[in-house]
Amino acid sequence: MAVPSHTSVKSRDGVAVLAGRWPLLGQRRPLAVYLCGVITLALVAIILFAGATEFRWNDLLTFTALLLCGAVCIEATRRLGIPAGVSRDMLSAWWLPIALLLPPVYALLAPIPLQLLLQKRVRETFVHRRVFTCAAIGLAGCAASVLFHAAGGPRPTLSGGTGWPILLAIGCAVLFALVNTGLIAVAAHAADPESHWREVLWDRETLLLDVVELCLGVIVAITCGINLVLLVLALPPVVLLQRSLLHAQLQAAARTDSKTGLLNAAAWQREADTEISRARRNGECLALLIIDIDHFKRVNDAYGHLLGDQVLIGVAGTLRNQLRDYDVVGRFGGEEFVVLLPRADADEAQRVAERLRVRIARMRIPTDGTEVTVTVSTGIAIMKVHGDDLIELLAAADLALYRAKELGRNRFCLPVLPTPPLCPPDSEVAPG
Repeated sequence: MAVPSHTSVKSRDGVAVLAGRWPLLGQRRPLAVYLCGVITLALVAIILFAGATEFRWNDLLTFTALLLCGAVCIEATRRLGIPAGVSRDMLSAWWLPIALLLPPVYALLAPIPLQLLLQKRVRETFVHRRVFTCAAIGLAGCAASVLFHAAGGPRPTLSGGTGWPILLAIGCAVLFALVNTGLIAVAAHAADPESHWREVLWDRETLLLDVVELCLGVIVAITCGINLVLLVLALPPVVLLQRSLLHAQLQAAARTDSKTGLLNAAAWQREADTEISRARRNGECLALLIIDIDHFKRVNDAYGHLLGDQVLIGVAGTLRNQLRDYDVVGRFGGEEFVVLLPRADADEAQRVAERLRVRIARMRIPTDGTEVTVTVSTGIAIMKVHGDDLIELLAAADLALYRAKELGRNRFCLPVLPTPPLCPPDSEVAPG
């Protein structure tokens, strides 16, 4: 399960007081409408399926047992914490069996108590985000449950070990993943329309985690279908996988800047040193960029630090979208970003710097009925021309950055050399 990250915007002069009290109102209008629509659809589905369901003691017992297993997983990993931003867990190992073994209304209700437990016991976040997560998981589970019971008969069973129910369960698990990921991906894209769909859908890592999670859910469903007591044997492996997954996420979080999701300064320097050593060993070229947001303090003073955070997040997203997978990009501190471009010469580095400059200048950050725009200045240093190690390259790029600012900002520059050109002519032109 993955949850998109949304940040509300509140101006310093108190114009957006309601957005401060009700963060949902501070979201982009399409995102707010979408979140409310998904939540409303889930509520309507709960009412409709609850009215059509015959509640049985055996079903209630199975529902309670699976929720208790989920609660044990949360409590067993609570001290590890959950990293900020998008995080993954193994709770679908309990939601999916509920969808396969019980009527659809149980799948709609199952996320509510566990998300409430996460909110109270692990990490508190915006209520609208938790509610949307409940709705998305509930609708995904409901879709899987409806398909499984419609295709498998009134009370399909997984305990017999026959092929058709198991194949059907696998298909329903895939449907669960598709619906859940799709609902969350639309919300993530509505929060940041400039982002690519590939960023909010699957990559190799998330796809592998989904496959493991769904296989685990089907296995737990079969185990539970044989005998409810066997959950005692299924619980420890799931808890261990949950702890391992969270530990890996926390290790990754320690390398990244919590605000932008880019590498933090220390992690970037380690990776940059590795790339520079490799380039020196292979005789390859390499470029380093220092990117600074122009007049960022004015943005914070005029609109508040929350809007400033939105600007940082937007710039970071643009850098990720416009750079190659193997480029090393990080936040160096404050409003400065650093980019290492392996196998890039001076011409390639200047093309990249200009593309980033233009893209960032086109960004629009909405606030209080208006839109905020920013520009960036960039200093470029080329390995073997301006330095041979990371310290020398950083120093050269920093000098070039200051030159770009002295020349009027919103441009890129190379360090001063005995021979011209000092600054590319086309970078002197501000965007139209």
